[in-house]
Amino acid sequence: MKIVIVGAGVVGSILTRSLSALPGIELVCLEKVSRDDQSEAGTGLNICPNAVKAMHGFDRALHDVIDAASLPWRSWRVSLTNGRELFNLPISSVSQFHGWRIRWSELYRLLRDEAGPSVRFDCTILSFGAMLGGSQKTFVEWEEHGTRHRIDDIDLLIGADGRYSAIRKHFSGAPPVTQIGVSIFRALVPDTSAGLIDDYEQWFNGHHRLLAFRVPPGHIYIAGTFPIDPNSTTAEALKTPEAIRAAYTPADGPPGAQAQWMIDIVSRDPAALHWARVQYADIRFHEDTANVLYLGDSAHGMVPTLGQGATQAVEDACVAAALIRREWQAGRRDPQAWLALIDDARRERVRYVMDLSLEASDTILAGGDPVAGSLHKVEPDFLAKLERLYGDVHVPQVPDLATA
Repeated sequence: MKIVIVGAGVVGSILTRSLSALPGIELVCLEKVSRDDQSEAGTGLNICPNAVKAMHGFDRALHDVIDAASLPWRSWRVSLTNGRELFNLPISSVSQFHGWRIRWSELYRLLRDEAGPSVRFDCTILSFGAMLGGSQKTFVEWEEHGTRHRIDDIDLLIGADGRYSAIRKHFSGAPPVTQIGVSIFRALVPDTSAGLIDDYEQWFNGHHRLLAFRVPPGHIYIAGTFPIDPNSTTAEALKTPEAIRAAYTPADGPPGAQAQWMIDIVSRDPAALHWARVQYADIRFHEDTANVLYLGDSAHGMVPTLGQGATQAVEDACVAAALIRREWQAGRRDPQAWLALIDDARRERVRYVMDLSLEASDTILAGGDPVAGSLHKVEPDFLAKLERLYGDVHVPQVPDLATA
């Protein structure tokens, strides 16, 4: 059986590591960047406890590699930029696992190193599509180091090529996107905070929010959000040093020491920040007329409020790989049946995560109440939702490959 994965990010690397070991499967993972190029992964991220749980149960060796390279995420603290604390939630109160704090570039390096030789780098996709004859099989053509390659009669094509997936756009059109009316910037900077910033924290000045945490080896990840018109891009006037300072400086006094350090950093060179708008897209896991699977951001771009983007990519990959391995080892080798199983296993779970992430965005939306909204997140009803978010992860158990 031929499997081709487009994209060696979180999903692609985990799937490649797992599925390439199956006897009888010819697997290729095509990645556009070179092996050492993480230029598109220049910030940091927190991986939530549910992803840690999924990987711990599915691939303990890979879990241990990432755990050793990360800092643990053990608390969620929310304050105002003047220093007033609203809450400080121990992650252990809502999850049996901690989360991870890591640079994107380091996560990609680790995952790609562990994925093995089936990943091919410096690949430019030239064309892809359905084979003629109604077989539901596909083809991919690409250029690699100046040489053209083509694989026909692909039994399963996996689009792991991100939020703006070319695979998904080709087969079913670009997914409808909903803007929620929030601008976001991100930065990864050297840690000169002298201990002011460590574990995951957020700071509000009205609806303007800063977020930061420390990542190895000695960096701070900072993100900032503020409301904008959902139908507009972020105005250049809002990206100036003066505008950024004003957005996060309290009107009734100076910022606290943590906020002051971050304000100084992010207002120094706004052009160096990574700017985007917060949005989400419709869920789509597969095609009905071709053996094409979507996972991660290509299947369900979501708002980042609860840090579930990369986290759900990990969940997707672990569940999909486990299901395919289980079916393969049982002799059930129909890719269309696999697609239905993966959709059934993931759709309700991802919908819950997307809805909760949007619900939790109330504090960064115009018209919300950041103080009351933050305090609500440590009330019993929301804590129960967090427990479900972090704990309701079900990865099928499969026999060890060595005994299959």
